[in-house]
Amino acid sequence: MLFNSYVFIFLFLPATLFVYFGLNKRKWTRLSIPWLIFISLVYYGWSNPIYVLLIVGSILFNFTIGTWLKRCSGTDRLKRKLILIVGISGDLLLLGYFKYADFFISNFNFFSHSQVPLLHVALPIGISFFTFTQVAYLVDVHRGETSGYPFPVYALFVSFFPYLLAGPIIHHKEVTIQYNQRSEKVVDYRNITCGLCLFFIGLFKKIVLADTLAKWVSNGFDHAATLAFMEAWATSLSYTLQLYFDFSGYTDMALGCAEMFNIKLPINFNSPYRSLNIQEFWRRWHITLGRFVRDYVYVPLGGNRISEPRTLFNLMVAFFLVGLWHGAGWTFVFWGCLHGGALVIHRLWRKFNIRMPRFLAWVLTFNFVNGAWVFFRAKTFGDATKVLKGMVGMNGVVFPESWGQELRGLQDYGVRFGQWLVNIGGNQYTLIVIGIFLLISLVSRNSNEMVARFKPTFLHLIFLCIVAFISILYLGSYSEFLYFRF
Repeated sequence: MLFNSYVFIFLFLPATLFVYFGLNKRKWTRLSIPWLIFISLVYYGWSNPIYVLLIVGSILFNFTIGTWLKRCSGTDRLKRKLILIVGISGDLLLLGYFKYADFFISNFNFFSHSQVPLLHVALPIGISFFTFTQVAYLVDVHRGETSGYPFPVYALFVSFFPYLLAGPIIHHKEVTIQYNQRSEKVVDYRNITCGLCLFFIGLFKKIVLADTLAKWVSNGFDHAATLAFMEAWATSLSYTLQLYFDFSGYTDMALGCAEMFNIKLPINFNSPYRSLNIQEFWRRWHITLGRFVRDYVYVPLGGNRISEPRTLFNLMVAFFLVGLWHGAGWTFVFWGCLHGGALVIHRLWRKFNIRMPRFLAWVLTFNFVNGAWVFFRAKTFGDATKVLKGMVGMNGVVFPESWGQELRGLQDYGVRFGQWLVNIGGNQYTLIVIGIFLLISLVSRNSNEMVARFKPTFLHLIFLCIVAFISILYLGSYSEFLYFRF
């Protein structure tokens, strides 16, 4: 079941809200958390019920490990560390089996010239996210930063359906305290309205913006044999914007759904393409992932509290793992290393205390991010090279035939006039659409800013109705969220 489906919007979400607040209103509050756990498991198992056993087993395993860690508090440190290692190893082995088994086998076959058969294990949706949330919980229990929670609260923290499939990556302290607050169990019509506003803004981003770009992305990366200059740039920019609108749209819908239940989730995006350097980009893009990597990878490695070479090494290790977390492929690893290298260069550059003009800083940052996304999207390095070669003009430059009269002098420099954007299935409006969508990502208020300014006025009602109507009008075809694959 997807957020962008009729069954979720018109049946699942309203019914879940109705029963949840109905239980609380009738003083059956003790059943409200079990209801949310049950309905979250229904949501998770909608497409493949067998995976319910997977997440239930993961929850039971990690809750048990956390309980053992609490009982060993103040006793043998070695024993506590061993329990933590067992817990984290169990989580990573589960993730590794489903997400990386074929990757390791294929690489083993390549380097050893073996023919070990691949497992072809289907990747359960959301496994990367609920694994990270539980690893963070176990580490915090080991550190003595939490005393644990009753099992129903813990189970809901892991399985709550708004963020279960694709985040944001939740820290237990952010939500567990909210589940039992009396104020969270009463209908708050402002939260309902704000939640609906966020949900439909996110749906609009996904259905109208991201899915409009999807055709050009798919044709450019997966189907075109070569790409001319404008086609390659249209392909890369389309994916850069598609990924942002798709993933931030999902996050908006997740935050909106949770807010209807009076649960506040952390923001995950803050207009990342406005960034003036790569460090700022990672403070604005997938914020909860960056926070997790900082707190549970970078800082434990020593962070920036040690020598400069070791700090730079820690950055590279952290982003190597960020790349690997996103997918079982060397293109993902390379993408992570590109960002790690960029952060290393940025850190060294700051030592010179040279301020770069803001526009130049934005151009460099945006184009680096855009170019790096090519490796993130490409299935192979060959596909990435195809796009990058087109972006630097190695496959020629083609302009529309109608421009030939005014710009015919460019033919002396190898520019051709004829059918353009044909390899990506584009038309004369493609670049206009991409340009408008880019401006939306750069200059318009993001969803966080819109909700912060939200007031239940007639104009906001009209805005909400228009956004909801257009989004539902475009609803119909199956369109999976991009981050479900990672």
